[in-house]
Amino acid sequence: MNVSIGMKAPDFTAMTTFGPIKMSDNKGHWVILFSHPGDFTPVCTTEFVEFAKANDKFEALNTKLIGLSIDSNPSHLAWVNQIYLLTGVQIPFPVIADRMAEVAGLYGMIAPDASKQETVRNVYFIDPQQIIRAILIYPLTNGRNIYEILRLLTALQTTDKNKVVTPANWQPSSPAMIPPPQTYNQMLERINEPAKMELNCMDWFWCYKDLP
Repeated sequence: MNVSIGMKAPDFTAMTTFGPIKMSDNKGHWVILFSHPGDFTPVCTTEFVEFAKANDKFEALNTKLIGLSIDSNPSHLAWVNQIYLLTGVQIPFPVIADRMAEVAGLYGMIAPDASKQETVRNVYFIDPQQIIRAILIYPLTNGRNIYEILRLLTALQTTDKNKVVTPANWQPSSPAMIPPPQTYNQMLERINEPAKMELNCMDWFWCYKDLP
């Protein structure tokens, strides 16, 4: 099964380094569910260190991190402990043990043309209503940019809060955009009175809005 944007996140119960969890128990929070190819691998280790360092930023955005790979819980525990011994960084979020690839199968985390034994680097952005809002997929060979994950999460939350859209390369605190008009009268309003609507318009379909 492959999930897609707009779908309800498939529910599951799984064992993790923090004990059993159920996806639906996270309702009311954003969730970043991410898979990694394997424990005790160099790229995954750097990703986990960076996720851990950014955990406070995710928590400030009402967001829970949940990791996953097709490794056992003892392997996960040994690995996160080794990360702590080597770097002094504790992994403050649960890591799912998915030996039978049950969760990986639900979410389509295995790309069989890349590897049939490992998950690729999937990232699922799940909103407080348990709807999948965005999906990023990185290959086995290349680590994720944690700041891009934070940026996209912030953009999604900004869209929901302010009913706006965000332009290319948008950064928090930068102007957002408003969706294009749906009627002729809305188009005329933007052409004739953009300042009244507190808009800065390049054209009737292309308008920026400062955020509070």
